[in-house]
Amino acid sequence: MLSQPRSGLLASWGNALLAGFASPDDAVLAMVGEDALHRVEGLPGETGPVGLTLALGRLRALGVTGYRVALPAPGHPLGLCGPPEFNARALEAEEAVIAVGAPYGLVPEVSAVGPEGDRHVEVLWHCLPVREAPPADVPSLGEAERELSEALREAAEVLSGLDVAASGPVAEAIVDAYRARAEAGREVLAPGYPQRAVRVLEQAQRVGLMIALAYEHGHGGAVSASEMAARGEALRPVERFARRAQVASYNAYVEERERNGPGAGV
Repeated sequence: MLSQPRSGLLASWGNALLAGFASPDDAVLAMVGEDALHRVEGLPGETGPVGLTLALGRLRALGVTGYRVALPAPGHPLGLCGPPEFNARALEAEEAVIAVGAPYGLVPEVSAVGPEGDRHVEVLWHCLPVREAPPADVPSLGEAERELSEALREAAEVLSGLDVAASGPVAEAIVDAYRARAEAGREVLAPGYPQRAVRVLEQAQRVGLMIALAYEHGHGGAVSASEMAARGEALRPVERFARRAQVASYNAYVEERERNGPGAGV
């Protein structure tokens, strides 16, 4: 529940690499994380899949100046810009990376490979054409921070009344573990991102954790169908705003650069 989307890692560290805040080796190591292997297929000029280092270099040569994240869900094409073929694949994966400066997007296909008992994860990123258009429904960082706080406050009132807020020893242990990792300096964004983006992303991740706990650890007093429906109604907008906040955080590098001009850093 505490892991980041692979698109967030690729965009964050891809932006750090472009800005000179990370070396290619460090960036790729962070992007791959605990996975065994990442490769990219569909790159212009390549007949088959290539490694991340070569792929990022090729995209830079094609004119890419930054990376945005999309975290779409059914009925909410968050961060997408078309065409329909790309949107459909991104919606199926529930995430994508969209390049800035060149009309390409990357969608991960995750596979577990290897014999039983020794399986590992490999990721194949599909490079596809995208429209050069504003991403759908992506807020500014400040807007995302405000709306997430408001939605969380409203949902807490509803959940408290229904006695379904995440609570109990299991929930407390998981939240304590999250806080311990954050206090230990867990990098939620690559070097060079503004501190506000780090703060908003951490808040969005905490909210996502709380939502998962509310669904996974019992129903509390919400035993009737109407109370269960009320819980869902309370959590849905919070989950939506948490995803919007994540996207705004990952996209902060690009937004800052566009606001301050092409030569500006983060």
